[in-house]
Amino acid sequence: MRLILLGPPGAGKGTQASRLVERFHIPQLSTGDMLRAAVGGGTPIGLRAKTVMERGELVPDDIVVGIVAERIEQADAQNGFILDGFPRTVAQAEALHAMLLDKNLALDAVVELRVDLDGLIERMSKRVEETLARGEPVRPDDNPASFKTRLEAYQQQTAPLSNYYAAKGLLRAVDGMRSIDEVSDEILRALKVGD
Repeated sequence: MRLILLGPPGAGKGTQASRLVERFHIPQLSTGDMLRAAVGGGTPIGLRAKTVMERGELVPDDIVVGIVAERIEQADAQNGFILDGFPRTVAQAEALHAMLLDKNLALDAVVELRVDLDGLIERMSKRVEETLARGEPVRPDDNPASFKTRLEAYQQQTAPLSNYYAAKGLLRAVDGMRSIDEVSDEILRALKVGD
């Protein structure tokens, strides 16, 4: 199964992706995680991305597309994958579509977690508090100013993907404000997967 998870920052994409990984035995390909790994490793692409990410801005398409194209070639992604955080723009969606066509692959579905923005801000604040309570570092892009920038970028650049994938018949909208278990169940129903 080849899936994309859409939704603004803090919508629960990472949580739901983990459950889908367990269910379908396919990897979650989070561009954010891949980029953070590159930043942490101090690679040239990571250093380029670091400055952009710390400002809460989106990493340029050429970096992201290259990372994804390389990653889906790995053995663990041969039976499918879950893309989380990519594509972020219609241009990236078109690049992904072309790349998959070149590989004789196609997406099975795009699951959009729809959320209330006020509730989302409350959820993000709680995530930061819980991270600090566990004694773990808070991601640099989870501060209030960066989070606001990320939400604005999502609304301007990523939200149009809903219409793009709806027109292709791939979009499955799910209420992301429900409990984690309820969202998981709704995703499986949207994918027409039995228990």
